[in-house]
Amino acid sequence: MNRPIFTFRPNLRNEDHRRAWAILQAVPEGQKSTFLVQAILESERTNVLEITLRRVLREELKAVPSRPAVQQEETIPEQMMGFLGSLMGEEYPQT
Repeated sequence: MNRPIFTFRPNLRNEDHRRAWAILQAVPEGQKSTFLVQAILESERTNVLEITLRRVLREELKAVPSRPAVQQEETIPEQMMGFLGSLMGEEYPQT
């Protein structure tokens, strides 16, 4: 069986490509294929872990009873009501 051939041609105008190229250049000759295989597999493991973590968190959040936030009702001070009433030509009884 013939080994497949893979060519990597980074676009050095792209910051991510430049960073990847610099990292790959630091890998010793003869170890680049192993490095790329490990990087690809680690990326896949990370994606699977993230998907699993999101699923578990969704399931756990469904199990937690949710309580709506109780908002404290704010009352408008009588002085303000009196002021607003005076603007409208109304009288607001003071207590």
